[in-house]
Amino acid sequence: MLKIWGRTNSNNVKKALWAAEEVGVSYENIPAGGAFGIVSDPEYRAMNPNGLVPTLEDKDLVLWESNTIVRYLVAQYGEAALHIEDAAARAKAEKWMDWATSTLATPFRDVFWNVVRLTPDKQDHAAKEKGIQDCGRLFAIVDAALAQQPYLSGEKFGVGDIPLGCFAYAWLEMPIERPDHPHLVTWYERLKERPAFQKAVMIPLT
Repeated sequence: MLKIWGRTNSNNVKKALWAAEEVGVSYENIPAGGAFGIVSDPEYRAMNPNGLVPTLEDKDLVLWESNTIVRYLVAQYGEAALHIEDAAARAKAEKWMDWATSTLATPFRDVFWNVVRLTPDKQDHAAKEKGIQDCGRLFAIVDAALAQQPYLSGEKFGVGDIPLGCFAYAWLEMPIERPDHPHLVTWYERLKERPAFQKAVMIPLT
């Protein structure tokens, strides 16, 4: 059986689990990272020398990097609606995957850690507020795109929606004041209707 290593409260692991649920492939989730440890064990480092999560095992294939894992699951097991055959259309969708990692993840981390992960005595309120401002500006870019089409992948839900969907869940559910992004919210409400999103992503924020 396909294995996905990683703790379920990690945004990067959520991407992989959500993709697996969407394509309907059977898998085993093995908790790793954070309080679960394992990622420093020699056996794990032999699979993933970065010592990070997620890691995917599918028969003889071992993969790390969450967006790569999502792409693989959709290409290997997904239907055409998720795996877009047209190269240009696929690239337009997948750019949001890499943008989420390269541009949004860093300011988002400052918000998430200082709202959810750290105890009040250890929180950096200046970093949190700057992160909220930066994330608000970045989510405005997403909002503008979603004003033109119902999904980041185009007219239908697809691979490009998965990474940002994980960020959007935390962004819109954290107890913070945030800018109004109506198209982002409408898209998020669509995601919330998906059983795979409910199972893999909509768990308590920790």
